[in-house]
Amino acid sequence: MKNAVTAIICVSLLSACSSIIEGTSQEIMVNTNPAGANCSLEREGLSIARVDPTPGAATIKKTKYDITIRCNKQGYEEATYLNHSGTAGATFGNIILGGGVGWAVDSAAGADNKYDSPVNITMVKK
Repeated sequence: MKNAVTAIICVSLLSACSSIIEGTSQEIMVNTNPAGANCSLEREGLSIARVDPTPGAATIKKTKYDITIRCNKQGYEEATYLNHSGTAGATFGNIILGGGVGWAVDSAAGADNKYDSPVNITMVKK
């Protein structure tokens, strides 16, 4: 019985490992060439953050959905970058050590996701 209680405590401590190690938010650094652009970070058609001017960074909540970064600067064509939501490194350890419970907690919180950062966007003159 004592071993079962110890095992349950250990699994509980290991669950949600990505939430602890990776966190549920992330800073995305945006660089443009040339600098000084106004960039909107959009997810599912809604603006979630803005970097104005570049270079700069925005802190966003991590989810399983991709982020589109749209940058504008006078005299240049609009430039976009699709920042795919990937899997955070701690997720694999969490699945192995914490099992389904830890992964489910992290997935619900967005902690098992990550985005590219820094993002480098080259703008084209009109």
